[in-house]
Amino acid sequence: MPEDIRLNSLDRHFGSFIMRESGSVSPLVGIVASLVSSALANASVCLNLEDIAGKNMLIDGDDVSFPQLDELRETLKDSAAVGCPGEYRPLILDSSDRLYLYRYWKYEHDVARVILEKAAQSICLPDPAVLIAEIRELFPTPQDGIDWQLVAVMAALRKRFCVISGGPGTGKTSTVAKIIALLLRLAGDKTPRIALAAPTGKAVARLKESLGKMKEELNCDEVIGGGFPDVSTIHRLLGSIPRSSRFRFSQENPLPFDAVIVDEASMVDLPLMAKLVVGLKPESRLILLGDRDQLASVEAGAVLGDICGSGRNQAFSADFSSNFAAVTGSDIPEDIPCQNLPPLTDSVVVLRKNYRFGDESGIGALSRLINEGAGVEAMELLASGACGDLTWHDLPSPEGFAKAITNAILDGFGAYLEADEPVEALRRFEKFRVFCAVRKGAYGAEAVNRLAEEILARRGLINPRNRWYRGRPIMITANDYNLKLFNGDIGIIFPDASRDGGAIAHFSTLDGETRTVSPLRLPEHETVYAMTVHKSQGSEFEKILLLLPPHDSAIMTRELIYTGVTRARRSAEVWGQKKLFISSVERVIERKSGLAETLWEKT
Repeated sequence: MPEDIRLNSLDRHFGSFIMRESGSVSPLVGIVASLVSSALANASVCLNLEDIAGKNMLIDGDDVSFPQLDELRETLKDSAAVGCPGEYRPLILDSSDRLYLYRYWKYEHDVARVILEKAAQSICLPDPAVLIAEIRELFPTPQDGIDWQLVAVMAALRKRFCVISGGPGTGKTSTVAKIIALLLRLAGDKTPRIALAAPTGKAVARLKESLGKMKEELNCDEVIGGGFPDVSTIHRLLGSIPRSSRFRFSQENPLPFDAVIVDEASMVDLPLMAKLVVGLKPESRLILLGDRDQLASVEAGAVLGDICGSGRNQAFSADFSSNFAAVTGSDIPEDIPCQNLPPLTDSVVVLRKNYRFGDESGIGALSRLINEGAGVEAMELLASGACGDLTWHDLPSPEGFAKAITNAILDGFGAYLEADEPVEALRRFEKFRVFCAVRKGAYGAEAVNRLAEEILARRGLINPRNRWYRGRPIMITANDYNLKLFNGDIGIIFPDASRDGGAIAHFSTLDGETRTVSPLRLPEHETVYAMTVHKSQGSEFEKILLLLPPHDSAIMTRELIYTGVTRARRSAEVWGQKKLFISSVERVIERKSGLAETLWEKT
């Protein structure tokens, strides 16, 4: 049966525009242009011609037969709307038969260009005796086997570009704190300017909190402690311009920093990453932190996964291994020959030891099986009941769903609603969350939020007839720089004694207090007993309940389930259908791009 593709109005209009502007006589040019637009709407950066060449497809109900690859390629090349890389045309066709919108080809080209330029630049390390002394102070206790945090620190010191990837609990924040301390200690008289950024306000708050704890553990002196940078969103770092997609800092006006460090980089889409990298000085460092196995950005691209080589095994050059051994006294495997090295060799480090999920952790074992694509084994572990921190529940019917989830809602949210103070309510609220794979439908975030309100109201814990009821949890969905509220920030509505008990929104601060905002001034927001897995990125909770829908779809992937499960610190409960869980774990996100090939091709 031919593949059935439904185009939206933007896709169809773009195809018609290309036909008019190019003067092409072949209707295939307009159809293919529409498919490029459709691919972008589905988070791919480009359309691979091999995916359509020689195939019959139903496009908006019409039967379309595409010619073989050679003929299709030549038809597109004959169109004035299609150009080669480097030309300024609406569509760009590269040598690997990938067709891009010009803007997205330029984004991908800029990201690859800057990363390869920085990865090619090795930085001279300071006097070995000084470096060894500093390393020993930050890593006083030798580990059994390879200390991958130490490998990451050395990679960040040696290169102008570095990626540090690892799952929750592998110590990414600890590692970057040590990198910052070393950059400051080894700088000499000129203190380097360092910027820290994250994609969302929630990720910013978590990074600030984690770095604050790390500074205390490192016993930073006054100079080092004072040199630790503040954290901002990437948009704020670049200087967002109201009602514009442009930023104040750009290639013509680069950021004034010697090092830029970005946390939760898996959430950064291709356009934003491109604007960040072209806004860097040629001599500045770029360090990306993130989990390569986590869900990619909501918008186009899977940038961190592409940079990490789509899960390829990391290896290090003989030069890096030799230098690492000289400084640390430890050996790392030299897995690749000295000749014909990929450009990103020595720039990507994956942290392998998990300090949160030990050998006895069911969550840790489950996440490893999920990442391996072992759906059957993951399902057996989850459903066995052998791990105290894992629970499986067969998905109830829509008719029985409300009754089935009642106890979970009451147990998970009852305690925070009984708190007397907003500070305590916010603290308790962060212990539990319901995650949904989708927004719509009986098991989607919107329906579950309404259902949670009904359950809590029946017990007399809330009064949702009042929009600003006591205890209503809200999540900000649009940045407001004036109020310093950002997408992902979570607050709670609580009576304000200073306003005769009137409702006020409370948000946590880093000092353990709350700050208040009038509900009438809040930016866009929504109730948040339940949230989508995409929205959960950058968050952690003691316990989570992950709801998987009963129907298969392209969003049901290994990355989604892994992301949901690993948001839990102590226990994870999954509701779903066993066959769908298995097939989802065995499916990976497919986003078309040329970034990984460009970055990892042999020189």
